[in-house]
Amino acid sequence: MGVGSQSFTGIFTYLAARSEYWYCSAVARPLLANATDADPDTLINMSEAMKQVFGLVRRPWGVFYLKNKISGEQKSLKTSDKVEAQRILQAHNESEIQPHFNLSLARVYLNGADTKLATRTWQEVMDDIVAKKKDETRRRWEVAIKDRNFDCIRNLIVCETRPEHFDRALADGKVSTNVYLRRIHNHALGMEWLVKSVIPRLQWPKPVFKTKRAITAEEHAAIIQREQNGERRDFYELLWHTGAAQSDGACLRAEDINWEARTICFTRKKLKSRGANLKPTLFRFSAEIEALLKRRPAAGPLFPYLCTVRAGDRATEFKQRCDGLGISGVSLHSYRYAWAERAKTVGYPERFAQEALGTTARRCIALTPKGH
Repeated sequence: MGVGSQSFTGIFTYLAARSEYWYCSAVARPLLANATDADPDTLINMSEAMKQVFGLVRRPWGVFYLKNKISGEQKSLKTSDKVEAQRILQAHNESEIQPHFNLSLARVYLNGADTKLATRTWQEVMDDIVAKKKDETRRRWEVAIKDRNFDCIRNLIVCETRPEHFDRALADGKVSTNVYLRRIHNHALGMEWLVKSVIPRLQWPKPVFKTKRAITAEEHAAIIQREQNGERRDFYELLWHTGAAQSDGACLRAEDINWEARTICFTRKKLKSRGANLKPTLFRFSAEIEALLKRRPAAGPLFPYLCTVRAGDRATEFKQRCDGLGISGVSLHSYRYAWAERAKTVGYPERFAQEALGTTARRCIALTPKGH
């Protein structure tokens, strides 16, 4: 046996070799450091042999299965190739023996597929999205990615993200954070910068939107009576009679009006990026709208000032009017809901409502209370 620690370790190496290869020999297999043959065997000590959590089982039909020696659970490796099965087995056992090494090993493989895969951050994903957007959509994204809730993941490596990282960003239940984080996550998936979803689609927390309602005729009349600015007053009147989105209404031009057919035709700003084949919004105007239009410029923008300011500024000005009158729960978009409610009340055909309101007509009409 010997007295030194080297001889003592050699005994256990010898026993481990016997148990590992299921036969006895007069001499233990050579250690890796002293191996001279073409296929040297790895040194296996007693502690490592005990950590071999997984083993291979070959079924009669030739397919290899991975067996958990502790739980007895078996999982098909979907291969009949012994060499391939042994490599998968080795990977599973190594992941159990050296969990701290797994991430480093994964980075090596990831770098082989994409040199930036192991270093790309969520801020780079956001910047890539913004770079591909245009006009108003780009401006909205530039504002959205400044959300403070994203600060905890901005410099986080995309491929190292875990569900708890997203949970931290979504902790306050903010709707815009939830909506835009989903889009950022899906963009990374679509670009194949993520190996798999951070949060499965059905496990995302459901956003809780604020209650939306239409503005009433009484509220609209009070706002018009209070408004001293002629351009803004005509703008609110136009939204009431047409149900146009605020950006579309503010950017209308005199050239969009066909006085002979008594129609207004334009392409919605939010849909221009979809191409020239998109069907434009078209609605016919009544005597009330005609009187309003004749008060506006005969050429160029109908609302020269309002078309130059941001949508958020127009919304803020409208909210200030509402706050001054004690009106709550409405926004400029509430004019669309009001138009849809009136159209549904009088039995206006839905396809004509869609033509007048654009692509959101179905959603606006769906918000109309039952019984109308």
